[in-house]
This record gives sequence, C-alpha cells and structure tokens, in this order.
Amino acid sequence: MNMKLRGQVAVITGPAKGMGSTITLAFAEEGAHVALLGRDVSAIEPVAEACRELQVRAEIYPCDVTEEAATNETVQTIKTSFDDRIDILVNIAGGSGPIGKTGTETTADEFDDIVHLNMRGPFNMMRAVAPIMQARRYGKIVNIGGTFGMRGRAGRLAYSSSKWGLRGLTKSFALELGPDNINVNCVAPGMVDGPRFRTKVVPEMMSRLGLSEEEVVQRHARDYALQRVSTADDVAAATLFLASDLSRQITGVDLPVDGGWAAV
Repeated sequence: MNMKLRGQVAVITGPAKGMGSTITLAFAEEGAHVALLGRDVSAIEPVAEACRELQVRAEIYPCDVTEEAATNETVQTIKTSFDDRIDILVNIAGGSGPIGKTGTETTADEFDDIVHLNMRGPFNMMRAVAPIMQARRYGKIVNIGGTFGMRGRAGRLAYSSSKWGLRGLTKSFALELGPDNINVNCVAPGMVDGPRFRTKVVPEMMSRLGLSEEEVVQRHARDYALQRVSTADDVAAATLFLASDLSRQITGVDLPVDGGWAAV
C-alpha cells in the first residue's frame, strides 16, 4: 500500500497492544515517523523497535493522556524533537469498561472511569496538537471509536456512552479545524478479533450462555453482513486512509469497520 505518508510525523496514543500495535506498525510500514505515547513504556518498546527496523524514527514518551498538564508538556516535547512538525494524530488509547452489566448495575465510578478515559484523553490530545497543525495549515486527526457508539449496546452502557461522546468531539473539532485544512475523523471498529475480544468478551459470553469459544465467535460473526469478525489489519487500513491525502475531502465522519453490523 502506498498512502504517501513517507517522512510524515504521526503521534499515536495507546500503541502497545493489540489493535494499537497493528496500527502503529502500519504507519511505520508506510514510512511515517512515529511518536508513541502511553503509561507503560516497557510495553511500547517492542513496538518501537519493530518500527525502527523499518527504517523510521520511533520515539517513546511516557504520558497519561487523561492528565492535561502532562499531555501539553509531552506534545510540546514532541514538537521540538520533530522540528515543529506533527502531521498526524491517532487517538487509540482507551478502555472497555464493564462488560455484561446493565445500566442499573453499572456503578457511578465505573461509568465515570471509562467516560474519563475514552473522552478526556482524545480531548486533551486534540487540544494540544491542534495549534501545531494550525500553524502549518495541515493535519490529520483520527480517533478510534466503536460501533457501540453508533447503535448502542445492551450490557455496555458505559462504553457505548463514551464512544458516543467521542463522536461529538470528532465532529465539533472537524467543524472548527476545517478552515485550517485539518481533517478530523473517527474510525469505528466493530468487534475486533484480538486479545480484548478473546480474554474479556468471549469468556463472559461463554459463561453467561454456556457456549464454547468457537460458538461465541461464530455467534458474533452471524450478526454481520459479511459474516466475519473484523481484524486489527482491517482497522489499520481504514486509519491509514483517513490519515492520508486520499481522504482530503472527508472530515467529521464515522467510518464503521464492522462487516456491516452498524448497517443492519
């Protein structure tokens, strides 16, 4: 794939595991330099090293993106380190919240925790990066949302609410930053076959419904028009597209990568 990203600087949050590492490596494979933010530096290092093997620059910055001061300081450090240039921001860092709990069973603390993580982090990052992009009149921001923030989901109230909120952030920033030639979009994965799916979602359904692991996976696949569960590579491809100039006339959109779940 040639998305013409070679030499660009991409700031990526949550790059260490699962979908995050796949997206990060996809940018490196396209020749983009990457600035990688997260709380667990040791978990990010293997991903950074894999990027460096692709002959791009990969720097790690310890940062809790839900903390405003830390986020602002880190972004300024990146700006200086990469010659005042940030071309792309990809907000992946987030969490899943309680699984299988109804709204009345979800505690206020559980609700606050996931809304804070899934909305405050991207909000802080976009606020910090936007002025740098505005100064150069160029930028691509891609937020990783979810289709539960487009259709809602019983038993996932807190997570669904947080992803609905992220859509609002995306659309408002798209309208505000558009005059500065900055695109702001959201990739909305459906269920992605990976560590979180296999270790949290699948076991919960196995226990609740008395199904085997493969039966749970097939149950999910049957919900989708394409009859298959998405992969991290599918999400990475959509993210690259929205971070490239191939999508120059697209902003403020939610792009479902879900095999057709949001459409049916």
